[in-house]
Amino acid sequence: MDATSSPHQIPPAMVLYAEKHRIFELMQALMEALLIYRPADPVDFLIRHLQKEGDEVPRVLVLGAPASGKTTISRWICKHLQTTYLCPQDLTHDRKLKKSREALSCLSQQGAVPDELWVTLLEERLAAEDCVTLGWVLDGFPETRNQALLLQEKGILPRHVIVLYAPDTVLVERNLGKLLDPFTREVYHATFDWPVDFMVQRRLVVPEGISEQATAGRLLESHRHLPGILQAYPGSHKAINADQPCVDVFAQALSFVQSRPLSKAPFLPRVLLLGPPGSGKRLQAALLAQKYGVVNLRLGDLLREKVADHGPLGELIKPSLETGCPVSDSVVLRVLKDRLNQQDCLSRGWVLHGFPRDLDQAALMKHTGFEPNRVFFLSLPTEVALQRICQRATDPVSGERYHSTFKPPTDSEVNQRLRQNPRDRPGRVEVKVDLYHQQVRELEGFYEEEGIPLNADQDPYTVFEHIESCLVKPLPVSGR
Repeated sequence: MDATSSPHQIPPAMVLYAEKHRIFELMQALMEALLIYRPADPVDFLIRHLQKEGDEVPRVLVLGAPASGKTTISRWICKHLQTTYLCPQDLTHDRKLKKSREALSCLSQQGAVPDELWVTLLEERLAAEDCVTLGWVLDGFPETRNQALLLQEKGILPRHVIVLYAPDTVLVERNLGKLLDPFTREVYHATFDWPVDFMVQRRLVVPEGISEQATAGRLLESHRHLPGILQAYPGSHKAINADQPCVDVFAQALSFVQSRPLSKAPFLPRVLLLGPPGSGKRLQAALLAQKYGVVNLRLGDLLREKVADHGPLGELIKPSLETGCPVSDSVVLRVLKDRLNQQDCLSRGWVLHGFPRDLDQAALMKHTGFEPNRVFFLSLPTEVALQRICQRATDPVSGERYHSTFKPPTDSEVNQRLRQNPRDRPGRVEVKVDLYHQQVRELEGFYEEEGIPLNADQDPYTVFEHIESCLVKPLPVSGR
């Protein structure tokens, strides 16, 4: 990279390395750790910090009013992600923790544990091997803004904060039906979650403090503290309506936990649009270019531009275009590499469609050093593709394109002079669609990490909204 030139041309290999290893996020995490812990020897601290495992493990808070389902959702997340479940009440009975007896003493004598002691217990528990390597889900804590700030001072920073809410009438009804298994500490409900095990049924007891008056008091306390807590976690919390089936609440919570937080790292879109003929690749590329300023690249247009330049490369391409034969992959890669190396693609990003068509081309493209960071697979039934393409026609006078179903001409004279491109005839379209379906499975495997499937058989602007949401948000963390 020439530091004396402007604008600076960062080699694509550097960009790929930084994205693959999340260098920006790594440096940000190191800086945060330095400021939180303020070590006497920063260099030694950074070395030890980099040697730690568990940077990508779940760190989740599940908050909400009483009876909003915090415990159920927390345990389900832990079971699904194989991570550690934590709740403050369990910490006081954990004899491995040095301060657990002090906490029990405060609880029995004063009826409450001081905030500083709660946070000290949590800090010690979170340093255990299971929390470091597997991650953790903390159920129902912090309960106040002061507790949240104390957690932050100790460097206990969750990646995701789930907030469950429901109408107070629903929460009161739920709480009055709660039953507790004193042996396993599992919570059941007389109406919604009755245990099937007769032994469990016999030992169920009514928990303390769930009368209607006590529940109303706890709800009032929760509503008073929750806004202050959320102010401590801006941008990392998600509110979920708990007044719906538990499986739906869990699905939304799990989706949120498996998503990556929005990164402040510079992001240069490098997008591939793959799909059968008629799936709308050209339209989606145009919409992306219009809204985000990325360079719209279509392989066929690039090849024709080279022929129009009358250069040596164009002379190699021209016979193939005239006969309808495929251009050799080596020539295509030379054209593509020249275009992707231009300053507009390097500085603004790009969206490419029409290439690659098979696994060999995808591997060759990767070998050139130009790898996409988003690959959208647009799926479309064959009959819909035929309807979209085979009913297209062009007015040779105006160049306007029409469609007998979606955009018929209003002028009879225009209708009479419409001409169909021979490539849009049903037989030729079916061959192209079949060829795409033969190759797409291998491409999906090749782009497994970057690949995103999309249903193209819907309104094109709905498709664009899906593409846009996947473009501006980090890709989700794969299930463990």
